[in-house]
Amino acid sequence: MITHKQFDNGFRYIEIENNHAKAKIALQGAHLFHYKVKDKSSLLWLSKAAYFEEGKAIRGGIPVCFPWFGKNKDNPALPQHGFARTQLWSVILEEEKDDGTTHIRLQLKPNTHTLAQWDYLFDVNLDITIGQVLSIALSVTNTDTKPFEISTALHTYFSVSDIDTVSIKGLDGRVYYNALDEKNHIQKGDIFIHEEVDRVYYDPSERITLLDGDAKVKLHQEGSNSLVVWNPWIEKSKQMNDMTEDGYRSMVCIETSNAREDSRVLKPNESHVLKAIMQRV
Repeated sequence: MITHKQFDNGFRYIEIENNHAKAKIALQGAHLFHYKVKDKSSLLWLSKAAYFEEGKAIRGGIPVCFPWFGKNKDNPALPQHGFARTQLWSVILEEEKDDGTTHIRLQLKPNTHTLAQWDYLFDVNLDITIGQVLSIALSVTNTDTKPFEISTALHTYFSVSDIDTVSIKGLDGRVYYNALDEKNHIQKGDIFIHEEVDRVYYDPSERITLLDGDAKVKLHQEGSNSLVVWNPWIEKSKQMNDMTEDGYRSMVCIETSNAREDSRVLKPNESHVLKAIMQRV
């Protein structure tokens, strides 16, 4: 079942329920902010203080970062992570498939607001498939007459029982850029989080495993040669109006991305697809 709903303030979203799972997608940002397979706990984390307001990004779920990730390198005054997550997207496909999954496609095209920040023509689609497995694919096509560079991410917030019990497998021996000291390092063993973490891993394994005590999440990525791992920890959480002080304890971001040196240049009529497939097992 696919139902279009809105909050009391008019903020619109799609609610999905099928034989496998439930999900909610905000039209602003094409933002999947809830996904739960039946008989399992929620895969995605959502801040208890998240905004569902026009023009404000949602803290949690899977924000779409486009056309840049992090700060714009030419104009740091522009919005963090680009404009896609605060733009209203159009729903162009709703499909309930024979296998019981649900497929939603949302689209973003240029408008006066986007052109004022980034003077290029583009066609962006986000395909979300809701089932026992969650699949999300960001497809960017250059419809301009000149090439452009994109740095994108599917900024996934995973829900965990307690950050002290979490480890991440699949990045041993990989080089990563640490945004906290602005240096490159080499990962030794699994990742454990006991402090603020803000890293871009290069050449990650296509398959990453998030371990949370006895629970496990599998992440597979395509079209990506970088992976972001982020947890704001104590002090930064206190500075965020849309995050509770202890919010950092129940989340970790593992973000399928084209970040930093993994940015992509698209020629006219060229496309790129960034895809993440994830499942709680």
